[in-house]
Amino acid sequence: MAYRYGNRQQMTLLPKSIEDYVGADDPVRVYDAFIDAVDLEKVGIQTDPRKVGNAEYDPRAMLKLFVYGCSYGWKSSRKLERATHHNVSFMWLMGGLTPDHKTISEFRRKNKRSLKELIKQCSRICMELDLIDGNVLFVDGTKIRANASRGKNYTKRHCEKELSEIDKRIDELLEECERIDEKETEEGSWVKMEKELADNEGYRSRIREVLKRFEEEEEKGKAPKTINLSDPESALMRSVQGSHASYNVQSVVDDKHGLIVHVDAVSDSSDVNQFANQITEAETITGKECEVGSADAGYADTEELEEIDRRGTKVVVPSQRQALHNREERPFRKDKFVYDKEQDCYLCPEGHKLIYEGKQDEGKKVAYRITDADICKKCRHHGECTKSRSGRKIVRLLQEEVKEKLERQYEQPESQGVYARRKTRVEHPFGHIKRNLGITNFLLRGREGVQAEISIAATCFNVVRMITLIGGVKKLIGQFATLHC
Repeated sequence: MAYRYGNRQQMTLLPKSIEDYVGADDPVRVYDAFIDAVDLEKVGIQTDPRKVGNAEYDPRAMLKLFVYGCSYGWKSSRKLERATHHNVSFMWLMGGLTPDHKTISEFRRKNKRSLKELIKQCSRICMELDLIDGNVLFVDGTKIRANASRGKNYTKRHCEKELSEIDKRIDELLEECERIDEKETEEGSWVKMEKELADNEGYRSRIREVLKRFEEEEEKGKAPKTINLSDPESALMRSVQGSHASYNVQSVVDDKHGLIVHVDAVSDSSDVNQFANQITEAETITGKECEVGSADAGYADTEELEEIDRRGTKVVVPSQRQALHNREERPFRKDKFVYDKEQDCYLCPEGHKLIYEGKQDEGKKVAYRITDADICKKCRHHGECTKSRSGRKIVRLLQEEVKEKLERQYEQPESQGVYARRKTRVEHPFGHIKRNLGITNFLLRGREGVQAEISIAATCFNVVRMITLIGGVKKLIGQFATLHC
């Protein structure tokens, strides 16, 4: 059998220009044209070609490097540096520029806030291309691990204990330094002591920051059980992989083509208080109020949903009861009791009254109980309706009428159609970001850095979808040339 062998000494006639190495239909050309279409001032990146001093790298080229690098699943500054030397598409994209990893990392550090704004500009470009209409918006969330060890989650008591031990160790080091001064021993001992002292002082300042955060959260009435020392803005969250320091990534997806309008990363593990805020942020980007907003039962908080419903937006979110797949039809469930608004009481299926008993849960709920416990004991349904010695009790939300309205709204055939589309729309972006882009954990620490990372990933998803929706690389580049963003 014959084999083909390579020959490194073979003379070749290579193209004179790197432009010849990148085909006309290469996706890298779309990323190049897309960033050229972005208004850097609106993103928050200041450009000044007349700036004196040593020339910096073109910020637009650096932005291209981050976005295109993310499409490969590369976040590391060292990997991006290597790509500018060895990957032809990166060499073409950067026009031969080869920033080192420190420069790449520093640009990202200085421009976290600007990178966070990139998805907004991307969404507005999609709107101008008529790929997003903002009429029907879907909200969903997923947990993504922070760059922090679970073992670094400390309670307040643990932090106070650590701080006491560090203070003690620093005092010991200072005493040791004085002894070294008196004995005038070798300089190597001094260097070692100074390094250990600096390390302990740095650790002490981090512990103090965490304790300060505990106090701030306690003042808000939201004191967490633990705070992570490596990334204090992350939180311990449960997922199918177990409990880890993570961020709750929220996305708002447009119904028309499933493109991402807005992304966010929050420290709250629950989705309950996110719906109104995420819809509002998305509406700010689209410049219009949406007609329909939908999410799963994890967002079913009546106060939160009422805020959006009050604006005239149709809310399609199931209650916790409606979300159950195998709902058991119980004859004495709360909705089988009739509320009499005029008399402010409930009537049970047997016609007996449940009267006002008092408020619960800081005044958010109202309790109603049977007028006489003996009525329940003598009732033929005793044991099936209630087993309480005090008789049957019903708890009603202050916004119960709003909740019932939203439940009826969800049951409408039109709403069921919207909700059926929701899953296919919201799962696709998260699947692409996690599987294709490899964003299963964050590289940066702190909420601002994490928001920058997820913004770049969401932008990559939208760019890939735009290529398909518009009909190829050349057509999309032509569309970018007509933009007025």
